[in-house]
Amino acid sequence: MDKVQVAVFGAAGYGGVELLRLLRRHPYVEVVRLAGHTTAGERIDEVYPHLAGVDGRTITESNVEEACTEAEIIFAALPHGTSMEFVAAAVAAGRQILDFSADFRLRSRQAYEQYYGEHVAPELLSQAVYGLPELHRTEIVGAQLIAVPGCYPTGAILAMAPAVRAGLIEPDSIIIDSKSGVSGAGRSKLTLTTHFCEVDESVSAYNIATHRHTPEMEQELSLWGESVTVTFSPHLIPMSRGILTTAYGKLRSAVTAAEVHEIYAEAYGEEPFVHVLSPGKLPATKHVTGTNFCNIGLVVDERNQRLIVVSAIDNLGKGLSSAAVQCLNIARGWPETTALDDVAVWP
Repeated sequence: MDKVQVAVFGAAGYGGVELLRLLRRHPYVEVVRLAGHTTAGERIDEVYPHLAGVDGRTITESNVEEACTEAEIIFAALPHGTSMEFVAAAVAAGRQILDFSADFRLRSRQAYEQYYGEHVAPELLSQAVYGLPELHRTEIVGAQLIAVPGCYPTGAILAMAPAVRAGLIEPDSIIIDSKSGVSGAGRSKLTLTTHFCEVDESVSAYNIATHRHTPEMEQELSLWGESVTVTFSPHLIPMSRGILTTAYGKLRSAVTAAEVHEIYAEAYGEEPFVHVLSPGKLPATKHVTGTNFCNIGLVVDERNQRLIVVSAIDNLGKGLSSAAVQCLNIARGWPETTALDDVAVWP
């Protein structure tokens, strides 16, 4: 079959370059344009020397009109706010878009503007599909605009969704404690808090109870009828990539660990990228580095009647770029695991 032509905007960011790594081995697509802004005119292997001898193309300016004449699929690995006008133009041109920003993840304009600022393309909010296959696989099929979920919400939602859906926990009792590698802050936004000397040998919390990913978690965990509220505490941890999430929920009634494990095993039994670990086992970020996997461990605190779920993902993988490829595969009717079947890099 002929390969489908793809353009990558924001190619020089961490999400963009991880996407290029994945698409190199994708049999159904060809990347025909690398675009950026501050890196326009530079060769991608100059920005990322690990690509020397592999990809020496020059990054072009972010011109959506030109990209739409060359590519059928556009990955927009752009910051929130920057992405919405770009995406709107690409949708108007009839192109399929996978948007890495937060601009189209929230169905409520009010919620978006509360956390991010003005939205200039609100008419597309109802058209966008939230790109978490484990919850929205049917809607992703054939979708034109797919909003790739945030990294923190991916780990949190996958951890709690089966429990919420089964009515196991009180909907106002959920606490999400997540620890992320520093690559989640991006490559071009170096600040004092992400400086090596500030991050190394330290763990710090930030934006507790105010983080912008909170409404995503609440939106998706409220899909089954009850309004879910979440207390979210994110932390920065001195590693490059990965997110470990520990999620807590108050049990509505007594339940055994075996019963909870059965509920989760049934929920994710057919999912190619979610692994529910054996009873007594807990995940670690290193077990999923460089992959599209989410590993989940379960604990029932019988003394306090609390469910504790631990999930591990790669924030640049299942939390971003490989998740986008998974969505593309589903949307196009290709085998879902295409270009995503590698195991973690070890050690």
